Amino acid sequence: MAADISAATNEPILLREDNAGVCTLTLNRPADFNALSEAMLDTLQASFDAIAEDASVRVIVLAARGKAFCAGHDLKEMRARPDQDYYTWLFKKCGRMMVTMTRLPQPVIARVQGIATAAGCQLVANADLAVAANDVTLGVSGINVGLFCMTPGVALSRNVGRKQAFEMLFTGEMVDAETALEIGLINRATAPHEIDDAVDELARSIVAKSRAAVTAGKRVFYNQLGMDLESAYDYAAEEMACNMMFHDAGEGIDAFIEKRAPVWRDE
Repeated sequence: MAADISAATNEPILLREDNAGVCTLTLNRPADFNALSEAMLDTLQASFDAIAEDASVRVIVLAARGKAFCAGHDLKEMRARPDQDYYTWLFKKCGRMMVTMTRLPQPVIARVQGIATAAGCQLVANADLAVAANDVTLGVSGINVGLFCMTPGVALSRNVGRKQAFEMLFTGEMVDAETALEIGLINRATAPHEIDDAVDELARSIVAKSRAAVTAGKRVFYNQLGMDLESAYDYAAEEMACNMMFHDAGEGIDAFIEKRAPVWRDE
């Protein structure tokens, strides 16, 4: 496993802060535009694996320090090893981390500032939710250097319409926050000085819900995406019936009928 300390700052390349159910992971390679080096991928993977087992964490915020959210893979590191087997290993490592994000029981909110390009844009698309400063630019710009963003295209094509995805992938052109909001790449765009409040508002609205229902809902949402329509409805019907048997579902419905606040047991 590659080192998880930044040579430039002698600080951890990924910072963690926990606050009342919200875990914030902050990419901390600002001098390198928070590029996804081998070490960063390993550290993110290890952090997600640990958080998946941490019942105290209700929501994950993925943030970054510096002028960029994430500029994608570390191109200098990649060019230092011009070997196809190495590249296959690297891109599969990244893909495994992205899949882990979607399989986490907790929702992941990307807090996006500056730029998010290539695999950085993939991180935004792969997150369950995204809040961006209104001066950000996002894109899958690999085509500009002769490298089609095939793996970022997996997440992008599952978030935005096919025509919008193709245009971004084929042209490499960046989109602004307004466009990203219109095409469904982000949920909210806000003034840079208000982004933390916007992220916190969204995170707290999820923390206030039943953890059991949120966990089940995220799992079912991603599972049904790969099914045909009839199979998706059959699967969702079975899972929703199971959800109805949760204590929290009964408590929530009773609280609604009785016009009171529910008391969740997260089960």
